[in-house]
Amino acid sequence: MLLERVEHPSWTSNAYLVSDGTHGFIVDSNGVEDPLARIVEEQGIELTHVLITHGDGDHVVNPERWGVPVVTSFSEPVQSGTLQIRGLETPGHAREHWALLVDDTDCFTGDCLFKGTVGGTGNGGPDGYANQVDSIMRTLMSLPHETRIHPGHTLPSTIGDEWERNPFIRIWRGLDPEGTAPCRVRGDDATLILFGPDYDGTHKAWVRYPDGRDAIVGGSQIER
Repeated sequence: MLLERVEHPSWTSNAYLVSDGTHGFIVDSNGVEDPLARIVEEQGIELTHVLITHGDGDHVVNPERWGVPVVTSFSEPVQSGTLQIRGLETPGHAREHWALLVDDTDCFTGDCLFKGTVGGTGNGGPDGYANQVDSIMRTLMSLPHETRIHPGHTLPSTIGDEWERNPFIRIWRGLDPEGTAPCRVRGDDATLILFGPDYDGTHKAWVRYPDGRDAIVGGSQIER
């Protein structure tokens, strides 16, 4: 399997080219895919689809540029040459969000799961946090630990590495304690359960509001 990644210099969002050497597909559109286009042309790859994990603007800049079907919902597997892609429903970061499992070895996780952190839940609706936990712990963490993950931002990882090292997952597994420090989130009182890393070198926070609601938000929203 040929797998190439380009990262947007400002947004850090990824676009991917995946190919069996003859046919291939694009995952997400970040607006800087020209290096992928050159590989397609140089290697004579026949593109079959553009597959979109979710509809955030930094992932769907111009998917129509490739002149092939753009797929945004996955009720059945997609075939690209010898590669089979299965969509896994992973809502939480967005109300409609998909992880894309290719040949049971590589999973494109969009903004659900990253190396060392997880996606925010602000656009996931009233059940965003609960859905995010379910998408990660029930759906993604049920994959074999050797499964490679390719997130919507920055660097790859594996299911096994995230199972062992991701601080959010470690608390959800009951390995590490929840935090209890008070904080404010955009002026609202909350409890800071975890102030963890984010994919871009900043921070991501898990907070709990007095009414019992949980959320995952950007660390810049936290006042302590």
